[in-house]
Amino acid sequence: MTIPDRYECYERCVQSPGHVASFVRAVHGGSPLVLREDFCGSAAVARRWAAEGAGRGARAVGVDCDPGALEAARVMARAERVADEHLGLRRADAVSDADPSPADVVFVGNFSIGYIHGRAALVRYLAATRARLACRSGDGRPAGVLVFDVYGGAGAFRTGGLERVRVTPGGLVIRYSWRREAADPVSGMVENSVSFRVEQGGEVVREYLRAFEYRWRLWGLPELRDALDEAGFGLCQVYTEINDDSGGRPMEVGPGESLGEDWVVLVAARPSTGSL
Repeated sequence: MTIPDRYECYERCVQSPGHVASFVRAVHGGSPLVLREDFCGSAAVARRWAAEGAGRGARAVGVDCDPGALEAARVMARAERVADEHLGLRRADAVSDADPSPADVVFVGNFSIGYIHGRAALVRYLAATRARLACRSGDGRPAGVLVFDVYGGAGAFRTGGLERVRVTPGGLVIRYSWRREAADPVSGMVENSVSFRVEQGGEVVREYLRAFEYRWRLWGLPELRDALDEAGFGLCQVYTEINDDSGGRPMEVGPGESLGEDWVVLVAARPSTGSL
């Protein structure tokens, strides 16, 4: 039995690319074809988008500066038989990437918006993203949408962690540990890590201590709204759920609605009319 590497462990324990792909299609509201996944890592969402939409001409692009993550994405895409014509993977810094290629959806997952530590850099990135999305509106489609996730709440700047267990279809047990190791509420900076332990028949067969380490700026929702507005986004919606059982559009968080003590949300933003 093949032992999963750290990227596969992460995808199995943390990500839900199928749910995300369905969510962004619903939030877009039209028939989006081109998805760009920034800070993509192993490009789980881009791969799923390309695989699910191949029959209707959909394409995805994953952008990341880590060559190891991109190689893992290529290996998994080949195993999933995702054709190169439907999936592009580029090594680049998503923040400074000058590629103007248009997209219907830009997705930033795994709290990766936090890799942008300064407000000026955040606004520059959002403005470049808005320009890519605005390019798609001239052919009659709904304006494109930027979707990213962020966490916060009273516990966001507390150290600690959590553990979860996942069982693979082959019976391997993956123990996942998420640690919040350092946090500074004054600067908004946090340091976190993820570790995995793979077990078979009660024996540890592989361990990935601190498989992934993160140093993020935790942006508050008001800060993000202000930056989006300055960058040319007109409509900003916040969602707490990506699963929609009704088959319609996901329900956004309403004015004055509480997010609770600790929360994870998805933010969906569209270019303002004047930027199209």
